[in-house]
Amino acid sequence: MNYTLENEYLQLRFRSIGGEITSIQSKDGLEYLWQGDPAYWSGQAPVLFPICGSLRNNTASIGNKGTCHMPRHGIARKREFQLDSITSNSITFSLHSDDISKESYPYDFLLRITYTLDKNSVTTSYHIQNDSGTPMPFFIGGHPAFHCPLSPKESFEDYVIEFEHEENASCPSPDMATGLIDSSIRTRYLENERILPLKHDLFYRDSLVFDELKSRQVRLKSLKSEHGIELAFPDFDYFVLWSSYNDGPFVALEPWTGLSTCSDEDDIFEHKRGVRILNSQEEATLQYKITAF
Repeated sequence: MNYTLENEYLQLRFRSIGGEITSIQSKDGLEYLWQGDPAYWSGQAPVLFPICGSLRNNTASIGNKGTCHMPRHGIARKREFQLDSITSNSITFSLHSDDISKESYPYDFLLRITYTLDKNSVTTSYHIQNDSGTPMPFFIGGHPAFHCPLSPKESFEDYVIEFEHEENASCPSPDMATGLIDSSIRTRYLENERILPLKHDLFYRDSLVFDELKSRQVRLKSLKSEHGIELAFPDFDYFVLWSSYNDGPFVALEPWTGLSTCSDEDDIFEHKRGVRILNSQEEATLQYKITAF
C-alpha cells in the first residue's frame, strides 16, 4: 500500500513494502528523493536491519543460536510492514518477527518506524524491541538516496558534501564483489576541511565509509542553486556516501550503526564494529532527520 503526508512545504510518499519513504517533493514540484531508475539503482531509501552492509559469505555465528544467514543489508527492506497509524503529520509502520525472519535472524523482535513531517523536514525514528528471552545483537541504518543533480541545468560535479566540522578523515576500502571492508587499506578524502567535491570517480570502487567523523550533520549542496539536502544523524556512529559505479545521477547519504564485516574481524556477529545489544524486553530508539532546502 502507498500513503501520503503533506504540509505547506513538502509532500511525502511511503510504501508498506520495506516500510520506506518513496518521495520527498516540494510544493513547487522539485523531487529530492531518487526515484529508483534500474539503469543505475532500483532502490530509493531501504531500511537496513538487522545488519548494515554484508556479512562474510552472508553468514555469521550469533549468540547461542548457531548460525544466521542474511543477504546484504539484512531482512527488513523487502518485507511487508504493517501500518500502525497515520496522522496529519506522521506515519508509523511495524515489522514483527515471524517464522520467515527467524530462518535468517533467530530472534523475536519488533521493528517500528515512524516518519514525522515538520515544515521542510522529515524525521525517521527507528524503534527496536527485543521480545526474545536472550540478549539480541543488532545493527540498523538508513539508505536514502537523492537526485544529484536536482535540476537538469546542473551536473553531478556542481554539488559538494559539506560536513558540520572540519574533518581529517580517511576511509577503509570496500570490496565491490563481496561488500566487505579491507580495514588495512585506507584513502584520505578530507584534510582539515569541511567540503568534499562530488565526482563520479569517487564511487568507481563502491562507497566512501566514514568511520572517523566528528560531524553528525552533512549537507548535499549545489554550487549553482539554493537547493540541497541536510542530513542530521546524532544517534549513528558511521556515515556512508554512495553512488553507482556507472555514473548514476544520485547520491545516497547513509547513517549506519555498524559496518560490513571488516578484514580484521572474525565471523561472530557480536564481535562486529558498532554492534548494539538489547537485553530481553529492552528497547532502543534511534533517529535521523532529512531537511530539504
